[in-house]
Amino acid sequence: MKDYKKVVASAVSQAVDGQLSIDEITAKIETPKSLNLGDYAFPAFVLAKVLRKAPQMIAQDLVEKIDHAGFEKIEAVGPYVNFFLDKKDFSADVLGDVISKGASFGDADEGKGGNVPIDMSSPNIAKPMSMGHLRSTVIGNSIAQLLEKTGYKPVKINHLGDWGTQFGKLMCAYKLWGSEEEVKKDPIDSLLRYYVRFHEEDVDHPELDEKAREWFKRLEDGDEEATKLWKWFREESLKVFMRVYDRLDIKFDSYNGEAFYNDKMDEVVEMLEAKNLLHESQGAQIVDLSKYDLNPALIKKTDGATLYITRDLAAAIYRKRTYEFAQSLYVVGNEQKNHFKQLKAVLKEMGYDWSDDIHHIPFGLITKDGKKLSTRSGRIVLLEEVLDDAVKLAQKQIEEKNPALENKAEVAEAVGVGAVVFHDLKNDRLNNFDFNLEEVVRFEGETGPYVQYSHARAMSILRKAGNPGLDATGNYRLDDSEAWETLRLLADFPATVLKAVEEYEPSVIAKYGIHLAKAFNRYYAHSRILEDDDQKEARLALVKSVAEVLKESLRLLGVKAPDEM
Repeated sequence: MKDYKKVVASAVSQAVDGQLSIDEITAKIETPKSLNLGDYAFPAFVLAKVLRKAPQMIAQDLVEKIDHAGFEKIEAVGPYVNFFLDKKDFSADVLGDVISKGASFGDADEGKGGNVPIDMSSPNIAKPMSMGHLRSTVIGNSIAQLLEKTGYKPVKINHLGDWGTQFGKLMCAYKLWGSEEEVKKDPIDSLLRYYVRFHEEDVDHPELDEKAREWFKRLEDGDEEATKLWKWFREESLKVFMRVYDRLDIKFDSYNGEAFYNDKMDEVVEMLEAKNLLHESQGAQIVDLSKYDLNPALIKKTDGATLYITRDLAAAIYRKRTYEFAQSLYVVGNEQKNHFKQLKAVLKEMGYDWSDDIHHIPFGLITKDGKKLSTRSGRIVLLEEVLDDAVKLAQKQIEEKNPALENKAEVAEAVGVGAVVFHDLKNDRLNNFDFNLEEVVRFEGETGPYVQYSHARAMSILRKAGNPGLDATGNYRLDDSEAWETLRLLADFPATVLKAVEEYEPSVIAKYGIHLAKAFNRYYAHSRILEDDDQKEARLALVKSVAEVLKESLRLLGVKAPDEM
């Protein structure tokens, strides 16, 4: 498929006798908000200083000088030169390319095969996966899909919260109030109740903190009972996590969590000492980061215990050695931004210039009735229960719309789970948003089910047409003005994928999917697609292209696209 912005830039460059390069002109070309103003617009005022003329006059002169071949028309509107592409040529080019490439339409080789570890999801052992874990999980997964599409090799890492003082609290609570029978029957719910109760009792009984510290010290020292409890809590938690990941269709390349780095932190401390970066401050060991305008990085507490940053330094160095990464991403909430600034600064001080390739991918919160979700207070919305409720809502609507559908349960699962994922990803990553399930699983509006339904509609049209064998050699010269918006959006897909990768922003794809679905449905409402005439094949190629690109857009978000709904 041609780069039509470059085609326009080349025409302008020839008309101004090379006074601006094609790249300079390309950077200035705009896409008008309304198709009535053309497909591309060149602002003539960028030439005003060079040509010493009013921009309106320059625009008029350019229209006369530019070769109109290959364009439907070119006109001056004020200081702008507006270009209208030849619809038939454009249609044949775009549809031929999509039909030829199928799901690989929009693929690129920006990454050159470079590895990109993505630290994502990372729930805490012995706590249920809540809606609070959804964002890191689905944002990380979508970024991985986007990176793979553009030539990178993503490495999805579930850095489990499987170490820390919370295990001392949990063991203490279990020994005081728990029972093996309860945990075996319902591990996560039981462990959560013990954890919440610990924090309730702790208010009036601060001595519980000391008991919790003793249990964690036993775990650190390899005590048999503490280790056995830790392994049990970890295994039971993972079983429940895997149920959720299977429903989200998300797989990980590594489950190395915090515990994995226990034996790797001493090396970090030794390296910091060898480089004279450790300084004592009130009995603690710190790295001074004042030159970065950051607070000191606390590496070791007064009692010699290491901290999160020590562990994360070990993890960063391990990942560089293991994957020789092109980039290393951490999909972690916005509240941790200073931690990652410190992490990068300490690595920089250690002489690791590859710290520049580490990127924190922050995101906002999901709230419930405007309030932050919290495990400690017990105000928690379980992710698995939300998925269950979403599927039930999807099933109810499918029963109403298409009661004869054969695989209703399978489609309801794809639609319900997909609705929750899509709703998360259509929001700009950094924004907070309130979650309302009824709005999320609607088949109308800017929702996942709406985009899925648009894909299913396109597939239905193709079935009615007898699933024609369309290939790249077909006659796809479509000049239907009703199809123009859809065609333009199809052509924009490769650039949209690149933009989403550059910004680490899945919402770019989700919003694109909504726009394409809306444009296609408007086209469907105003066109007789199956009418037998000389453009029927081109119309069907448009429908097939929409189906392909909607399905691929949804896949990049981690959402399935049923052929029937």
